[in-house]
Amino acid sequence: MQFSIILLHLAGAVMLLLWAVRMVRTGVERACGPALRDALRQARDARVRSAGIGIVLAVLLQSSTAVAVLAAGFVASGMVSVTAGLAILLGADLGSALVVQVLSFDLSWLIPALILVGGAMFLKFEARSIKQGGRIMMGIAFVLLSLHMIGEATVPMRQSTLLPLVISYLRADYFTAFAAAALFTWLIHSSVAAILLFVTLAAQGVLPVEVGLFFILGANCGGALIAVWLTRGEAVEARRVPLGNLIFRGAAALAALFALQAVVFPTHLFGSTEGRQLVNLHLAFNLALVACCLPFTGMMERLVTLLIADRPPAKARADLMSRRSSALDRTVMRTPGLALASATRELLRMGEVVEVMLRPVMDFFDAGTADQIRQAQKLDDEVNRAHTEIKLYIAEVNRGSMTATEAQRGIELTDFAINLERAGDIVAKNLLVLARELRDKNLRFSRDGWSELSGLHNRVMANMQLALNVLVSSDLDSARQLVVEKERMRKLERMSHDRHLKRLQSGMPQSIDTSDIHLEAVGALKEINSLMASVAYPLLTQSGDLLESRLAKGGGVADEIASAVT
Repeated sequence: MQFSIILLHLAGAVMLLLWAVRMVRTGVERACGPALRDALRQARDARVRSAGIGIVLAVLLQSSTAVAVLAAGFVASGMVSVTAGLAILLGADLGSALVVQVLSFDLSWLIPALILVGGAMFLKFEARSIKQGGRIMMGIAFVLLSLHMIGEATVPMRQSTLLPLVISYLRADYFTAFAAAALFTWLIHSSVAAILLFVTLAAQGVLPVEVGLFFILGANCGGALIAVWLTRGEAVEARRVPLGNLIFRGAAALAALFALQAVVFPTHLFGSTEGRQLVNLHLAFNLALVACCLPFTGMMERLVTLLIADRPPAKARADLMSRRSSALDRTVMRTPGLALASATRELLRMGEVVEVMLRPVMDFFDAGTADQIRQAQKLDDEVNRAHTEIKLYIAEVNRGSMTATEAQRGIELTDFAINLERAGDIVAKNLLVLARELRDKNLRFSRDGWSELSGLHNRVMANMQLALNVLVSSDLDSARQLVVEKERMRKLERMSHDRHLKRLQSGMPQSIDTSDIHLEAVGALKEINSLMASVAYPLLTQSGDLLESRLAKGGGVADEIASAVT
């Protein structure tokens, strides 16, 4: 009974650790998303600079896996080469080792202050950057709290009669220890959390340093495996980068594992305590990996290109069509509730296609090829198909017996389908055409102009996700936020317009050359954002926040929504 309670406390602490690490990562992504993507975009073929960018991003995100997924996406879009992507991942693994270094110190005295300040920032402020800053601070506090809980939960294990037998077996069977740690790291999808757990167990005297070394090496291999798993369904180019990193990391970890059997490693040189020794050895392993593997990223690119060959165009098109099969179920058309749910699913898929079209627009502005732009434009045919099918499907359902509420829901879904189709047209026939014009004329935006467009693009992408969430969940708070975001977008569009005119007055050559493209792109992004916000209005009308002719008064959010419409 006592053992089960210990396991329950340990499992709860580990789950808190996983959730806290994710909380920090999402906070950084939401607060610094444009800056993170701009940093990755700067990683061309300079290996040392790419590795440095990887280190910084991993420290900010507290996750080398998150950096790996981001880098894989940029490689797939052609913005970053496979060689540079491998360098980024090598640096990211070193960055995550630095995160472990910091979090392994006793910082429990910071927990109350971080929760107090972070909680106040998240709950009392509306500005996105301040709220996400609060999220980050609370996430760090929960990481430290979870490590303290793990330490307390493992104290009784020292008196366990079973533990010495398990440790004795793992000390003799080093490969099982290595494989178990790799599997555990892959299962929890966080190498930082796994390493911190092993270090905490070692610091509590539960895990001997020689067995901990096997665990650390296994966790490094398992951490590289996570990104391979997460990108298994992505484009060929995206899968090559995590695979190359896995080969680098797995080969180095196995080589170190077998070397430990041949020589007596002086672990005492790496710290005075077993926990500190594991942390420092983990850092040393990743530092050595960067130094040894960075010069060979070009050779690894050639190897993974052989291992993962380019997919035949016919098969790629077939895979795309299989992923885009319709969600409209004609067998439930006599049951309006189920039919409308089916239409909502197809509408969600339609929105996801528009999102796929819009997401790489800034990458295309930067360095898109004609073929990439053409492939993105072809997706508009899929959007148009879905729009037509949804319209006809709902019209056919409407011929049967429907309640007034169901009929109104059908109208709302049809209206949003029309708006999504319009958004797809704007991307395909406006933004992507502008990207091609920019490429054909070999033009570049000014630094300030690029920063403004990137900020607007990222805000539209975030609001598109919010709109699709409102479509599915009908969450009233999200609907209110969506309308507030529409007003903020209008103000940002006006500010960008005014700043651009000032740059023209100052005679900046890049601003003059790209003036029409800049203004058209800003206007297009604002219009797409407005189309996405339309999903919120029926919900707000039903709740009384929004009246047919004017907004309901009452202060607070209602007043903020009022400014969004006037």
